[in-house]
Amino acid sequence: MGLARGVAVVGAGMTRFHHKLHLDKTSRDLFVEAALEALDSVDKGMNLRDIEALYVGNFSSDAFEHQGHLGAIMADWLGVTPVPSVRIEDACASSGVAIQLGILAIASGAFDVVMVGGVEKMRNLSTEEVTDTLAMAADEIYEASVGATFPGLYASMATAHFAKYGSTWEELAAISIKNHHNGSLNPKAQFQEEIMDMARRWGARRGYSFKDEMEFLRSPLNPVVAYPLRLFDCCPTSDGAAVVILASEEVAKKFTDTPIYVRGIGQASDTMALHDREDLTTLKGTRIASRTAYRMAGIEPRDVDLAEVHDCFTIAEVLATEDLGFFPKGEGGKAAVEGRTALDGEIPVNPDGGLKAKGHPVGATGASMVYEVFKQLRGEAGRVQVDDAEVGLIHNVGASGGTVVVQIYGR
Repeated sequence: MGLARGVAVVGAGMTRFHHKLHLDKTSRDLFVEAALEALDSVDKGMNLRDIEALYVGNFSSDAFEHQGHLGAIMADWLGVTPVPSVRIEDACASSGVAIQLGILAIASGAFDVVMVGGVEKMRNLSTEEVTDTLAMAADEIYEASVGATFPGLYASMATAHFAKYGSTWEELAAISIKNHHNGSLNPKAQFQEEIMDMARRWGARRGYSFKDEMEFLRSPLNPVVAYPLRLFDCCPTSDGAAVVILASEEVAKKFTDTPIYVRGIGQASDTMALHDREDLTTLKGTRIASRTAYRMAGIEPRDVDLAEVHDCFTIAEVLATEDLGFFPKGEGGKAAVEGRTALDGEIPVNPDGGLKAKGHPVGATGASMVYEVFKQLRGEAGRVQVDDAEVGLIHNVGASGGTVVVQIYGR
């Protein structure tokens, strides 16, 4: 099974993700900024009149900004009315699903060129209010109403993984160190510092001195959030937007000589509440969605040159690299310790820093992954460029795995 006709990415744009830089902006300001950069990235030129439909991934502008009806808002602010505009909400997978729908719309023949992106403006609320808003993506009856938060849910996955496979917190710390290293090289990332640089800066303020990253990560400056997860195992709260432009294979060459083609897509769902799952050490949605995408692309996991995976918590990267088939179950954390997922490793994972260092404005995350893969496969990723990258995979998860999207792109 494949797409009825070919689809390609011909442009991509992204704001910097951050927790302070965008305090004076709204989600519409951020989306327009990313959209204009996407248009400017199209090699042979494109203008808004070429856009036939608009898909916007967003989790909860209703709570964060008291603003609903975001599809129409963005169409109005971009000046593309009266083209069809749609807002898609699927928790942290909102823009991944939006891109999935944009791909299917072009493959169906309904449109030739669509703009798809995601945005979230989270910093209008306090940390407590953000936590409460994000909890709406969990099961209200069985989880949120009894005090479960996403750090707690992913901590349950971590302790289950530790018990079943003998994995350790030190393996999770290796993922944090790797992703902060990658983020330090990425001008779009929220955190552009190595963990050791942060350790020196934080330590100097509080009278601590650290010999290495692990000493810092074991210290009181990296407190437990939900055992065994500590502060640096958790992604930050961020504002930002990312936008990609999709075109049918037939018209893509009108806009660029180097389109990046959609080779395979997959999407799956799972039971929302963790207590109903057969196994807390795996995301069934990842396994099913990736199998579908690999089959459509005609490849196997070993053929992927780089992957953007959903590391909202460090344990999530472990589960992803195992469930995507890069490593056997129980070995995802060990692979990070051994450098196999580093920029120069056998399968670079999250070369842009991932959600952990790049940031996680939830509605924008999936689109930011496609932005990175687009840049990587065109050789335009700068200091985080993966050598000879020809096939890139994105893995975008909604909440604790209720929704999973996997997409494979190629030159």
